Amino acid sequence: MSNHIHLIANTDEPFHLSDVMRDFKKFTAKNIIAQIQNEPESRREWMLKLFEEHATSSQKHKTYKFWQVGNHAIELYSEKFVWEKINYIHNNPVKEGWVKNPEDWRFSSASNYQDLESILEVEKIPQRLITFG
Repeated sequence: MSNHIHLIANTDEPFHLSDVMRDFKKFTAKNIIAQIQNEPESRREWMLKLFEEHATSSQKHKTYKFWQVGNHAIELYSEKFVWEKINYIHNNPVKEGWVKNPEDWRFSSASNYQDLESILEVEKIPQRLITFG
């Protein structure tokens, strides 16, 4: 989606999901901001000013604040529930009217599950219960 991300993540001991999410947000924020600063981007000044404004209300962020605080973690407690969430994620851009088919959204793993070309590297979950629609 253009203003948020859905992902399914898992951690193994001794790692904690909260630490992985913190590190993910830190890593992606630094890299996205560096890309905005260093590559041609017509919206550069507008975006950096917005990230600066958000940092002023944060004790933790000195220059830029990219991500909102928190996340909406949901425990995936069954295979059926996992596939409900995967299907929800894949159909999100279709519901928004941005694409006709889930696999047409460039930043979706739906194309991986259809064995189509993708810009994402994805560790697929076995497709026993997969359905699109």
